[in-house]
Order: sequence, then structure tokens, then C-alpha cells
Amino acid sequence: MSEYEERLQAWVGRPVGTVRTGQDPVNVPMIRHWVEAMEDGNPVYLDEAAARATGREGVVAPASMIQAWTMRGYAASVREDPAGPDELTDLLAEGGYTSVVATDSEFEFHRELVPGDRVSVEETVDSISPEKNTALGAGRFVSTVKTYRDASGEVVATQRWRLLRFRPEDKAEPKPLRPRPAINSDNAFWFEAAREHKLVIQRCADCKSLRHPPGPCCPQCGSFDWDTVEAQGEGHVYSYVVNHHPRHPAFDYPLVVAVVELTEGTRLITNMTGVAPQDVEIGMAVVVDWIDPDPDLSLPVFRPAENKER
Repeated sequence: MSEYEERLQAWVGRPVGTVRTGQDPVNVPMIRHWVEAMEDGNPVYLDEAAARATGREGVVAPASMIQAWTMRGYAASVREDPAGPDELTDLLAEGGYTSVVATDSEFEFHRELVPGDRVSVEETVDSISPEKNTALGAGRFVSTVKTYRDASGEVVATQRWRLLRFRPEDKAEPKPLRPRPAINSDNAFWFEAAREHKLVIQRCADCKSLRHPPGPCCPQCGSFDWDTVEAQGEGHVYSYVVNHHPRHPAFDYPLVVAVVELTEGTRLITNMTGVAPQDVEIGMAVVVDWIDPDPDLSLPVFRPAENKER
């Protein structure tokens, strides 16, 4: 038996945490909330006459509420436990068993609870299994026994409770695809050229003015005739922002989104690469680079000209 296994098995028979007493005694308002939520119409829970007609002295609490009477409540659940850290949970986490799922629960009820009862619970480790391979990952079944008592110490119920503490499998999902550009008849030529790692600029066939983004009509002379020229792939940072939020899983952050002015005079929105966000400057000389996020998409990005490969 390994040293770690010995430390785990030493917990068998030991209490987990301290005895916890309910914040409030058994009471009718909480019973009412419970039966309304559960749509349990049994009259012995709220009707005194109906309860006495069955031989009881008065109304009783539903047996299934036993755990509710000793719950810590929201405020206690979000603040540090005054009893200190859960040593068993920490020990299981040390072995990598950081995730948990409840597997089963068995109750044995000794008597019904009535308004005024003050309930406490004590939990003791019953067993810790060897490591098992499960659909969720390698883990250990931790079985405990919870003993519920009234104010006089009489046992009112016991619960055998089993959890699977498991080591979650690393199921890293593939990075999602970069969002698709909106391709239409006016800009399809640009993305087709990009797939060949060519940065082209639309040019008016009549007045020879360059324009980007692409469009059907020359804004200078109104001509609908055009061709393209291949850009040198050099320019400078005209403006930029560093995007932190909101985040899209296809990108790495922080993300530099820049407006680059090409040597030819047109500008395009792109990303920066090969430079830390804090080192980007307006006016910085840049050269084109290419990324291929997936087989169907190639896009130009820009990096500092000083990093240009020779």
C-alpha cells in the first residue's frame, strides 16, 4: 500500500467536520414551503385534525426533509468555514480527485420529526474505494454515514451517502473556427487572392484610383469597371486598439486590431503579430504576413518591418 493510500484509508471511521446543528427548529412555515414545492398533498403535514385522525399527536415533517433542517444556508456556504478546511477533500484533491458527483443515498428513518425538534447531524467516513475507472475519469467512491439526532441525542435517521471523487479527463476541444467573412460578388476576388497569399487592391479601370474595401463602383469617377493590383505588402500602423473583451474562443488575447495604411495609400483592418500589445505604436512600419486559420481561410496580418525575414 502506497503512503498516499495509507493516508486515505486512515480516514475510515473518522468524522468529517464537526457536528452541525440546524439553524432553526422544525417548523410549519418551512414544511409548508417544502410540500408546496414538492406538490405533496398529504394532509398530515399541515392539517392538525387530519394528523390526529391517523393516531399522531399533531402535524409531522415529511421524512424527506431531514437534510433540509441541518443545511448551513447560503450565507454560511459562501464564507470561510469556522470549523476549518475539509482535510479529506484536500487530501483527495492532492491525488487529483478534484471533481465530485453524488452517486446514491439510502435513508433509514427511526421516527417522524415534529415542530419544535432541533436536529443535528454528524458524518463519519464508512469506506474509500481503490481507484476505479469510470466514464467520468479515474476516481474513488467515498461512502459516509450521516447520523441525525434530536436535541436529546436520540437518533432520528441515518443516511448512507456515496460520492464519486474523480480526476477529470483532459478533453481539450479543438479551437473553434475563426468567424467566417461575409463574402459576396463584390469582394470574393479579394478572399480568393488571399488564399494564394496575395494581397490585392481593387483599382478603377478608368481613373486608376485604388479603393478598399472593395465595392462595385469607383467613388471617384463612378465607373463600374475595375481590375486589381498586387500590393507590396508594406505600410505603417495608422491606428489600433487592444481588444480584451468580449472574448471569442477562436482568438488569442489580448488581441491587437490595427488599421494599416499600405504604401499604395489604401487602408485595411487587420491583426498584428510578432509584437507585444504594449509595443505597438502609431506610425510603426509593418510588413504583411499570412495566417491560415483553417483550410478554407487565409488572411493577411502584419508584423513590425524590423522582423521581416530576409
